[in-house]
Amino acid sequence: MEMMELLKKVKDQEIDIEKAYQMLKDLPYEELGYAKVDHHRKIRNGYCEVIFSEGKELSHIRGIVESMTAKTNGTILLTRADTAVFQVCLEVTQRAEYFEQARIVVINGFPEEKTETTVAVLTAGTADIKVAEEAAIVLEATGNRVDRIYDVGVAGIHRLLAQRERMDAARVLVVVAGMEGALASVVGGLTDKPVIAVPTSVGYGANFGGLSALLTMLNSCASGVGVVNIDNGFGAAMLASMINKL
Repeated sequence: MEMMELLKKVKDQEIDIEKAYQMLKDLPYEELGYAKVDHHRKIRNGYCEVIFSEGKELSHIRGIVESMTAKTNGTILLTRADTAVFQVCLEVTQRAEYFEQARIVVINGFPEEKTETTVAVLTAGTADIKVAEEAAIVLEATGNRVDRIYDVGVAGIHRLLAQRERMDAARVLVVVAGMEGALASVVGGLTDKPVIAVPTSVGYGANFGGLSALLTMLNSCASGVGVVNIDNGFGAAMLASMINKL
């Protein structure tokens, strides 16, 4: 149950104070021994804690999901999730859905209310879509309208220029690119909107696992370009969501 809903039920005498206390006693976080689940984060930041699944024991993921689903009916996200993580989530709740390309599990569905403004997610190539989909799904799960503009890299710049109208309609642009990462600079030179650049690990040997794209984006001569870590579609999406909702 969300905090505002709980307080309203107390005010309307639908829930007594003792029961409300029991529901609130695990705030600001719940101690599970192996994890401290931050139930207070949505009140502070506007977004629930997101579970980073990679490297976690499945038993720990189960416990965290059980804790979170007991406290909220809102959207819960697990990033960097595989099918084993999804299966554990299904054992806890049937309200889990897996987006394989994005490697994300969404519990309790997507918010019905969406922003009027749009975040555009662009990729240089189709090999970058995995990271772009992580960003797109997180954006949708946090209540944003998303326009996916994929495979518009600088090797065929006419493909990008053909999307000017869609780019201009967005309030924020997330640009995902590997190889040399030049797309972010080009987009930054074409728009008056903030650009969040996401370097990917896509590329041949001298790409150094995304380092070449990262350095290109950090050294962009276009103004208004910010950069997140390599393959960090999640981080780009959260920043874009905050900007889009200002």
